[in-house]
Amino acid sequence: MKQTRIATVEPIAAYVGRRNLCLVKITCEDGTFGWGEAGLTGRDKAIVGMIEHFAPLLIGVNPDAIGRIWQMLFRSQYFEGGRVITAAISAIDIALHDIKGKRLGVPVFDLLGGQQRTHVPAFASTAREPDQQMIEDAKTLLGLGWDCIRLSPSQHYTDEVFDPRTSIAETARWMIRAREELGSDVVLGVDYHHRLSVAEAASFCQKMPPATLDFLEEPIRAQTPAAYSELRRMTDVPFAIGEEFASKWDALPYIETGLTQFLRIDVCVVGGLTEAVKIAGWAEAHYLDLMPHNPLGPLCTAASVHLGAAIANFAWLECRDTPVEQCGFDAPEFFPVSMKLEGARYAVPDRPGLGVEVDEAALRASPPKDVQSTPLLRRHDGSVTNW
Repeated sequence: MKQTRIATVEPIAAYVGRRNLCLVKITCEDGTFGWGEAGLTGRDKAIVGMIEHFAPLLIGVNPDAIGRIWQMLFRSQYFEGGRVITAAISAIDIALHDIKGKRLGVPVFDLLGGQQRTHVPAFASTAREPDQQMIEDAKTLLGLGWDCIRLSPSQHYTDEVFDPRTSIAETARWMIRAREELGSDVVLGVDYHHRLSVAEAASFCQKMPPATLDFLEEPIRAQTPAAYSELRRMTDVPFAIGEEFASKWDALPYIETGLTQFLRIDVCVVGGLTEAVKIAGWAEAHYLDLMPHNPLGPLCTAASVHLGAAIANFAWLECRDTPVEQCGFDAPEFFPVSMKLEGARYAVPDRPGLGVEVDEAALRASPPKDVQSTPLLRRHDGSVTNW
C-alpha cells in the first residue's frame, strides 16, 4: 500500500432527524477520504471548534498511524482529556479507520482483529411513558424477535418538572406489570438517565420483586464511583453504565471493582474505536459484556457494529429506529448506504471501511439548528435537576 498523507480535516455539523449531528471528513493526498462522528449531542459548536483546533496537527501526517495519532491528540496539548476533546478524537479516530479500511480494501472490523460473529444483536426501546401501550409495544417487539427491550421510566419525556419519588413509585408498578405480561424469557431494563440519588435508586429497586429487571441503566451520575459502590450494597439489580465515559480511565473503577455488569460506552465519546477496543479487552478479563450507547447517526451505528463484530464480549447494540420508535437518525436522504436492521440485529458488512456512503451536498444543505436540544428540567421546588 503506497503511503499517503492527510490533506484536509473538515468538521461538518448538520441537522438530521430531530437533532444536530457533528461529523468530520478527512481527505488524504491520494484522494481517499473517511467519515467519523462525534457524540456529545447539543455541544456541536464546541466539537467543531475542537476539530478545527486539531486540524493543523493532522495535516501532512500518515493516516495509517492511528494509534500514534490518538496519543498525539490526547496527550500533546497538556490539559488532556474531557468529553469535548475525546468526542472530537472519536470522530477523527473513526474517520481514520474508515480511510485505512478503504485503502486496504477491507471492512473496519478486520483492522480490529477480524470478524467474531455473523451479526450484531440489538436492543430496542419502547420510547413512551409507562402505560399499557408501552407493554403492547414490547409485545410487538417480542413478536418480531427482539429479546432485549428497554422500557422508560415515568416522567422520562417531561420537558419541565421531574419529581423522582412519584416517578419511581409509578415506574416500579409498571415494571412489575410488564414482567408479568411479557414473561421471564425476555431481557428487560429501564434507563433512569442519571436522574436519581443513591437513596432514590435504591428505593426504586426495592419496590420490585427480584428478577423484575435484568438491568438498570444509569440510575445515578457516574462521576463518583463510590456512590455506585454504596448503591450496589443496597440492590442486586445489574447495572448498565458508561455512556458518559470519556476514556479508559473513566471506565477503570467500574471494571476493576465490579460496579457495572454491562458497559454502555459510546464509541463517539470514549475516544473512538482505538479506545473502545482497549476497554473491551479490559472488560473481557472481568467477564463483562459491552452494550454500547448508540443514539446518534449511521456513522456511530456503523462504527459500533464493526466493534461488535470484532470483540468477544458483546451483548446488544442500542437501536433507535425500530418498529416502535423512529428517531429519524438513519436518514437515507443523507446516508444512502448504511447499516440495516435484519429483524432484531445488524448484519456485519463486508464493504471496505465503515461501509457507509454520505451525501455530502445534502449535509451541507441542512445546517445545524441553534436550538436547545434537551429539556432543562427542574424539581417542584424550582431547583435544577438532570435531564
